[in-house]
Amino acid sequence: MHFDLPDLRLFVHVAEAHSMTGGAQRAHLSTASASTRMKTLEGQLGSRLFYRSSQGVETTPAGERLLRHARTILRQVEHVKTDFSGYAEGAAGHLRIFANTTAVSDFMPDVLAQFLASRPGVTIDLKERLTHDIMRGVLDGAADMGIVAGDVTSQGLQCVPFSRDRLVLVVPQGHDLAAKHQVAFHESLNYRHIGLHDGSTLMQFLKEQVQDLGQPLPLRIQVLGFESACRMIEAGVGIGILPASCAQRYRQTMDIRLIALQDTWAHRERSIVVREVDALPSCGQQLLDAIVNYPGFVEPGQLKAE
Repeated sequence: MHFDLPDLRLFVHVAEAHSMTGGAQRAHLSTASASTRMKTLEGQLGSRLFYRSSQGVETTPAGERLLRHARTILRQVEHVKTDFSGYAEGAAGHLRIFANTTAVSDFMPDVLAQFLASRPGVTIDLKERLTHDIMRGVLDGAADMGIVAGDVTSQGLQCVPFSRDRLVLVVPQGHDLAAKHQVAFHESLNYRHIGLHDGSTLMQFLKEQVQDLGQPLPLRIQVLGFESACRMIEAGVGIGILPASCAQRYRQTMDIRLIALQDTWAHRERSIVVREVDALPSCGQQLLDAIVNYPGFVEPGQLKAE
């Protein structure tokens, strides 16, 4: 059985575009040529790869299996090219990272600023995703690495813990709960909450917690970032659950208080997930080391919630 890399690349384009025409355009081919090559690939495999309709194409179960393999093969080819080129000019390569809200908004901008400043040949594609999508993306080869928090099932992946953080309740000065040193999450549900957008991992996580309690999350407004949430809280619009690492920073310039949560799930371990550390390109292994050794992380025990 013989595979041509251009055919695998074309197959990925068609699958991701859900269109033979769209995939052909990405590969700079005519639709007729792309269709012929896909039929030839199906013949080589002895399996149907696409369901075809007037609305476009969808991958069959066999197509989904091939898509996972094709993405992995193509990424590995790019890694080989990276490792054997650009030595005269320094580090080079491209990495795609799926990460949770805290990573994208809080520490990864600082990590990447330092990392990329000394590696002009490296490019990064950082995407915010829900935990399930992060794990699936890395497993399927759509991302080189993922950054998650809390308990995760990493079957088929390597998991590299790199720091710990905790969730805290953030309230404005003078709030009913402001004098407390710690509260249970369910106590906070008596007050209106400031939440992040529905696409954030933190919002998804909190909704799961209130489902376990059999209560709704009393949202007053949802915002796009941690700073916006803290400004709303400072103004007395509501209260919120935020990572202590970023809430601590905003407390320095805003009139807010941090209160420890008694719930065990409030303490979370952060981890990097990859298919295989040794299979990462050189720049990927260097970035993993940069995250693990980032000096800006503060352990939960060092954060005083007032």
